[in-house]
Parts: sequence; structure tokens; C-alpha cells
Amino acid sequence: MAPPAISVVVVNYNGEDFLSDCLNALRSQTFTDFEVIVVDNGSTDGSPDLLRDRFQWVRVIRLAENTGFARGNNIGFASSAAKYVATLNNDTIVSGGWLQALHEAAEADSNIGMAASKIYLGREGSELDSAGMLIYPDGMSRQRGHGQIDPEVEGTGRFDRPEEVLFPSACAALYRRAMLDDVGFFDEDFFSYCEDSDLGLRARLAGWKAVFAPRAVVRHLYSGTGGRYSEFKAFHIERNHFMVLLKDMPPSYIIMFPFYAAWRYTVQLFGLLTGKGSAARFAEGHGKSGLISVIFRAWWAVLAGLPGILGKRQKIWSRRRITRKAYADLLKRHRISASEMALSD
Repeated sequence: MAPPAISVVVVNYNGEDFLSDCLNALRSQTFTDFEVIVVDNGSTDGSPDLLRDRFQWVRVIRLAENTGFARGNNIGFASSAAKYVATLNNDTIVSGGWLQALHEAAEADSNIGMAASKIYLGREGSELDSAGMLIYPDGMSRQRGHGQIDPEVEGTGRFDRPEEVLFPSACAALYRRAMLDDVGFFDEDFFSYCEDSDLGLRARLAGWKAVFAPRAVVRHLYSGTGGRYSEFKAFHIERNHFMVLLKDMPPSYIIMFPFYAAWRYTVQLFGLLTGKGSAARFAEGHGKSGLISVIFRAWWAVLAGLPGILGKRQKIWSRRRITRKAYADLLKRHRISASEMALSD
């Protein structure tokens, strides 16, 4: 039999509370030429039994331990022969036309390597989670439109137009297999968080395009597995955005990094003192000392892995297919300010 057009990869780790809604929504797609691959990352809750008893139509790959979001998806990618691979968080509920919209967006141009969904926060309401991704010059990324109100009724919102984006959030994204074969899968050293930034920027450097598909609507319960302000999440984001900077950003950004980072930390300190932004939310649960500890541990982890990171950079930039100026212009068009980055939850 011919492979399906799309393989949807759902990485699951102790997601029993979310998994049924996620998979039932996938079963109701108007686009039918797809398969679902659930990579279970060593779950210790009832997820394996749930998959066995209620979702026999899903292809399940069970791992003995939690290998992370990046490796979990890579295992799913490697097991797929489809033209496209979609990544989907287990704490999501997709609309009936989700895959159809992503497929149509990607099929419009063979140079489109990635398609982003329109992702809302929560099971209902009009608050956006993501309409593609933006980047700050120190390698930190942020969801475009995050926290903005955008009615789901087509034609009434700000984010209703198909357009170029920098790269998609891997929470709910479509990737062309030819692009993945060209630039590689997720970097497993990231484990979780920011791996989509790294993959997206590597693909843009290699000349692939990314688009936003506004009719590919998704509901996201947001950090249902990792925890919205957990120490695990804070450490990996703080560490991994430095890896993005060192691997994927232009030399001028690395030279200017101390200034960009100092300004972002200054704005975060203001947010911490005034109770605004994610740093303040994290400190509420872990204290200011916990926040400082996370930052220093992240810096140390990057320094310890620096030779390997720089080796990867050399390979990435040696395969660059767009000019440095074109890449710099691309980053500038999709740049986010320090205040937008640091003072929103």
C-alpha cells in the first residue's frame, strides 16, 4: 500500500487526561489520507492502557523512558514514509479541517517546508496561543499573537490571512518530509522546548519557506504536560535559546548578544518587581532565588556543551542557501521586542 499523505506524530508523556480528546478530534478530520503515530515516552499513568483499549486504529511506539519531545518526535519521523509529517501536542484539540488547511497551504508551493496552525488557548474563547513564531535577537522565541483576542469566526480576526511566518510552533505544525531530509530532524540535545526554533531557523537558512494557515484551528490547553511555570520548563527554555543563538543566528547577533541579553534581563527584572510577565509568575512558585538558580544552571550547561554546539553551527552555516542579508532581513521582519517577550505571561 502507498504511504499516507500525512503522518501525525503525537508525543505522549503521562497525558492520560488529554489524550482521548486529542485523538478523537483527529479521527474527525475532513482530510482522510493520514495516519496517527503516538510515541509514548515511558508513561507511568494510564496512557498505555488507554491507547491499547480504545485507540487500536493508532500506531503506537512505546519507549521505556522519557526521551524528550525532540527525540520522541524524531522516532515518529523516522517511522513515517509520508510526504508530510505533522507534530501535535497531546494537550490539543484540533478542528475538523485542521489537516486539510495545513495540506492545502503546503501544497501551494514546493518550496514551502513548514506550515503553522492558528492555535487558541484553552477549550473555548478567543485568546490566541500562536499564529506562527517570532524571535528576539538573543535566540529567545515567542508565539506571534500570544495572548491577543482573535475571534474564531473566519473573517473577523486579525490573524485570518494566509501569510509568511518565520517558522511554526511544533505544538501543531506541518513539515515537508523533503525539508526534514534536507536539514535534519529536531536536535535531540534540546530535549524539550525551542527545538522548533532551531529546526525552523535551520530550514530558513537552507532556503525553505514557512507559511501560516489560519483555517488550521487548534485548541491548546498549554503546558499540560510540562507545567506552565515549572522549573523543568524554565531551565530548558533558558538553556535552549542560547543554543539557538549559537547555532542559528548571524555572527552580528552573537557579537551583540551581551547587550540584547542584558536588556532582556533588565526588562524581566522590571517585570519581576512589578509582578508582570513569566519571570514574575515563575518566582511566585519558586522564589527569586529559584529563578537565579535556573539562569546560572542554564548558562553553565551551555558553556559545558559549547564545543559541540559550535561544531553544529559550522555544519548548518556551510549548507546555507540564502544570503546573510536575506537572512538578517527575515529575522528583522519577524523580530519581537524585549518588552513583548518579558512582560507577557
